[in-house]
This record gives sequence, C-alpha cells and structure tokens, in this order.
Amino acid sequence: MKKYIVYIAVLLIGLLLGWWLFGTPSHKEGEHDHLKVAETRQMWTCSMHPQIMQPEPGDCPICGMDLIPVETAADGLSADQFQLTDNAMALANIKTSIVGTNSGADQSIKLSGKIVENEEANVVQVSYFTGRIEQLNVSFKGEEVKKGQRLATIYSAELYAAQQELITAATLKESQPELYKAVRNKLKLWKLSEDQINGIEASGTVKENFPVTATVSGTVTDKLVEEGDYIKQGQPLFKIANLNTVWANLDVYENQIDLFKTGQDITITTHAYPGKAFKARVDFIDPILDSGTRTVKLRVVLDNKDGLLKPGMFVEGRIQGLETSGGQVLTIPKSAVLWTGERSVVYLKPQPDQPIFEMRDIILGKPLGAHYEVLGGLKRGDEIVTNGTFTVDAAAQLQGKKSMMNKDGSTSMTGHEGHWGTPPIMSANQENYSNPNERITVSVGFQKQLKEVYEAYIQLKDTLVHNDHKAVKDAAQGLMGKLDDMDQTELADTIARTHWMSLENELKLVTSSISKATALKAQRSHFKHLSSPIIHAIQIFGIGEKVYVEFCPMADNNKGAYWLSKEKKVINPYFGGAMLTCGEVKQIIE
Repeated sequence: MKKYIVYIAVLLIGLLLGWWLFGTPSHKEGEHDHLKVAETRQMWTCSMHPQIMQPEPGDCPICGMDLIPVETAADGLSADQFQLTDNAMALANIKTSIVGTNSGADQSIKLSGKIVENEEANVVQVSYFTGRIEQLNVSFKGEEVKKGQRLATIYSAELYAAQQELITAATLKESQPELYKAVRNKLKLWKLSEDQINGIEASGTVKENFPVTATVSGTVTDKLVEEGDYIKQGQPLFKIANLNTVWANLDVYENQIDLFKTGQDITITTHAYPGKAFKARVDFIDPILDSGTRTVKLRVVLDNKDGLLKPGMFVEGRIQGLETSGGQVLTIPKSAVLWTGERSVVYLKPQPDQPIFEMRDIILGKPLGAHYEVLGGLKRGDEIVTNGTFTVDAAAQLQGKKSMMNKDGSTSMTGHEGHWGTPPIMSANQENYSNPNERITVSVGFQKQLKEVYEAYIQLKDTLVHNDHKAVKDAAQGLMGKLDDMDQTELADTIARTHWMSLENELKLVTSSISKATALKAQRSHFKHLSSPIIHAIQIFGIGEKVYVEFCPMADNNKGAYWLSKEKKVINPYFGGAMLTCGEVKQIIE
C-alpha cells in the first residue's frame, strides 16, 4: 500500500511541476513569436559576393561559401538606399551641393582650341622663273623679313637668254617697236622691275643671277627649298605669315551649335599668360561638320601686335550670355554625373543630416560651362554628391545596391561571367548614347599617359604589400607626379575630358592623403578610396593591356575592398604578409 502511495505522490508532484513550468504559455508564446519575427527579418549574404541576399542561411549560389547574417540597416532605409560611415565620408572627401537654378542670361560655356595663322594674311613666295638656287638668304623658319628684302639668288638659263633678246631688241626698237615691247613685257612677267630692265638695256650686259625679294613683310613659317636646288617656274620657296593678327580656332560640338552666332563677345585665355584675357568677337562658324570629331570650327580673329600668341598654342574661349532652352534652368556640376550605357546618373542624399545615399537617373540638356542643364530626374533643393562620386558608387556596388554598372541592384557583375571588356558609357554626342559595348575612344597618347599612372599605382600597391610606410609615401608622391603630367589636351572629346577631370580630382585628393598619412593603417584606408577611381578610369579609357580587378571581403573591417593587379595571382595590399593571398579576381579589364 505504501508503495502505491509513493507512486501517486510522485505523479502529483510531477503534474504540479509541469503546470508551474508550462502553465503561463502566453508569455512564452509571445517571446517565441517575437524571436520568430526577428528571425524572419534577418537577411543573409555572402562575404565574397555582397550582391547575394537571401532570407535564410545556406550556401552562396556563386562560390558555395556559407552565407553570413547581414548587418542590421539603419532605420528608415529603402531597398535602394545605403549608408556610409562618417570616417568613410571624410577619407574620400565626399562633398554634396544643393541643386539650384541659374538665369539663362548668366550662363557661359568654355571651348577649347588653338592659335593658327591668319590665312588671309599669309603669302606663299614663289619663283617666277626656272633655275637653280645659287644662294639662300633665309636660314630658318621663324625669321622675320621685310618687304623688298632679298630672300634668294637664282641662276636661270631662260632669264639669261631673255636678257640677250632684250639687248638685241633694243637696237631694233625703232624699226620693230612691237618686238621690243614684247621682250620687255616678257621680263616684267618674270617680275623684273622697270629699273632692272632699263639697267640691262643701258649697260648692254647680261646678268647671270637674279634676286628673289619678299613681296610682303612677315614671319617665315615654312622654308621649302635648300641652296643648290633646281626649281621650276611657280614653285613655292617660302611661306610668309603676317602674325600681327592670328586666328583662334575653337571646337564646338554639334549639340552646342545653336548656342553660337557670329558677332558674340568671347574671351580667350591661355596657360602661357595666367590672368591675361584677350577680348574679341566670333568672326566665323564653319558650315561643315567634321564627321570624325563631330565638331565645327568657331573662328576668332585676335590682335597680336605684341607677338604674344604663337601658332600652335592651346587656348580656351568663354562666351557669356548664352540663351538656353528656357529662361530659368536647373543645373548641376559636371563632376556629379556618371555615365552608363543608356543613362546618366547622380547620387542623391535624401536626408540632409544623415550620410545616406541613393542612385538617381536623370535627363541632361546642354553643357553650360562647368555645369549641365537638367531636364528631368531632379528638382530644386535636392542634395547630390559633387565630389567623391566614384567612391560613393563603389560603396553602392559593395553593398549590392543600385549603382552605375548595376541598374537593378541585385544582378551586378560578379566577375565570374568572364572578361569585363569595355564598360557602357556615353558617346561624344551627348544626345545620342553609344552601344553598351563601346568605351570612350581616346588618343593613343592619352592611353600611354594613363598607363604610366597605372604603373605608379602598381608600385604604390607593392609598397603596401611590403609594409613599408616610407616607401608608400614616396610611391604616392611618384603617382602624384604622373597625375600632374597628364595632358588633357590629348582629350578632344568633351565627354572624355569631363570624365577625366572628375576622376583626376579624386585621384589627386586621395593620393595626397596617402603621402601625408603618418601610419600604414591610414595609408591602406586611403588606398581603398584610390582604387575606385583608377578602376573606373581604366574601364572607361583603357590602357591597351590586361588588368585584373581583385577583391578582399575582409579588408576595411570586413567591409571589403578592391585593388588592381598586373597578374591573376592574388597579392593582398591591405594586410601585408598576414593575409597575403586573401581575395579573388572579380573582373578582367582589357
């Protein structure tokens, strides 16, 4: 009996304990539901491919690595928005400005061109008779000559015979006046003066050599013969230019043509004379478009009595008071715009007090000096990125958001699809976009200079690999020198020039920060922001050789960072020997 009592007691105690543990289900179920909701909101990504976003853990569909939890985003962010840290903003010197309006009457536009000779004041000095040059009195191009000055002495068998005819005809001028007159006229056609002809007739002596004299005063711009040459009648000997006036030939792109007309005031400047401006008016606009450059020539006549302007000198022209497509126009700085295959985009900062950004497609109108007219996509008061644009775009790509090369934000290139080849960019005609498989065409000279910048970048990267702070500083200064040597005049295309100026500004800013940094850690932080614009530069312009874009997901405190390499082998500049082979090839640019 006691045995059954013990069993019953144990059973009752168990029931009481169970009721105590599980008798308040509402609290526990609520807690369980809360955890379930939190778990449902958790997204998972791949450390190597941040564009992968899945609602549950698993393997990366690209590389097979385990997915990791995505860090909780800032409150209020939409799917297309992303946030940068204050430190990243400072390192990349990201600046923004408010979109405003400017009066069309206040707009100006800058044109590039060069000084050429005034063709209306040019003279080609020719020989009027056949012969041999016995003596040249002009030794070199650039020599100043005066009207009537002897340029050369020529022996002519024809002229020798004509003088003998004159002496003979002079004895018969009473009986055969027509013959006498014809012989004299023949010598006049060979540009012998009345005094020379009378001298030959009076002396009865034939001259073997005759001088060629300048018909105008000016500068010898071309010497076409040498002493001892045999020449023919009418053959050019010299080109002589009067440089008291010169022409400035400026390039106008076809979508700008309607902005200009003859008679407009224009200001010409040149780097040769900083602070000095030459005032003039538009004299002529070429009616024929150059199909190669898609430009027409706008001509300006400049007074040059002081001889300051030299043919071949590069100049810039600025015209004020241009009429635009409307009275009040919305404008943004050119540095804010990124070009894609079919779009022009900017980065908007929707919250003034937060470092939050999102990409915005816009429609551009005409270029207006350092700005573009905006026809759609922005409104007055919007805040956009105007400095550090490429760095912001790189951050968007890393976070799997919409970016310049990733329109949808979820299907960006991983680098596994093959070679990058060429990026989509805008063509020289800003109103017609190029095929997405075309890059901006630039001169071989510019590509060669960009390659030198790339080589200096590689040297800087190698010094980071070797953990040498002093060598990094020296390499950064070397890179800055290569950037300073870049000649923008190699870029005839306005779009190409605009791209490069924006990239160059970022490259110089970050390179300067690297050279000034006092610790290797800071230099590596800046190097991440240096890599972004130089990757874009090589994608857009090319350097004529294969370049590897590599990525380490653990760099910059697991935020990830890119760099360029000349080889497929991964040598990581962000950790030195500690994690030398961490990373993978993401793209191949050719």
